[in-house]
Amino acid sequence: MESHMCLSFVLVIGMCFLCSSQAHFNFCVGGRDGWVLKPSETYNHWAERNRFQVNDSLIFKYKKGSDSVLMVNKDDYYKCNKKPIQALEDGDSVFKFDRSGPFFFISGHGDNCEKGQKFIIIVLAVRNNTHKSPSPTPPPFLSPSPAPKTPTSSLSPSPASISPNAESPNESPMSMAPEHQPVDAHAPVPAPAASAALGGSGVYLLGLSCAILGCFFGLL
Repeated sequence: MESHMCLSFVLVIGMCFLCSSQAHFNFCVGGRDGWVLKPSETYNHWAERNRFQVNDSLIFKYKKGSDSVLMVNKDDYYKCNKKPIQALEDGDSVFKFDRSGPFFFISGHGDNCEKGQKFIIIVLAVRNNTHKSPSPTPPPFLSPSPAPKTPTSSLSPSPASISPNAESPNESPMSMAPEHQPVDAHAPVPAPAASAALGGSGVYLLGLSCAILGCFFGLL
């Protein structure tokens, strides 16, 4: 139980640190060297490889009374004129960026500026996410399409124009057959065919009777 509480506490502290770190960053000028005359890395090179935004801060570490930091304009920066817009002289000095754009810093001690103890920082502009997106261009006006024409009565066939001999879909095939069909003159007549069949059967019976009588008399 205690381990879970400790883990939750660590997560809360970590989230708070993450949120605070996302709000702004503190940059130590010169890293471990601090604000000196001959750093291991030039200050301008250090500034170029870092990204600065509004509300970020610079921390200058130096011995109080032996040096100072002066923020000057562009002309005074290149001429090393000690006409500061803002002067930092308290040793561990902190400078916070309150706007975007270029910032020019020089050393206020002796001729350190002429010897290269100076640098420029460019602060990125704040992204404005509240701007309105451009409204889409309205489509060109389209005239309404004409309504489809309904078929007029002149196109439908009138009852009088329908042929009286047209086949009705409800009539059965038997109703379409003619009442009297022509008789084929060469067709055989049914009556003679029946009499011929009777005559043939009579001859067969007569022959059968004669055969029976012949067998009977042969036995006698």
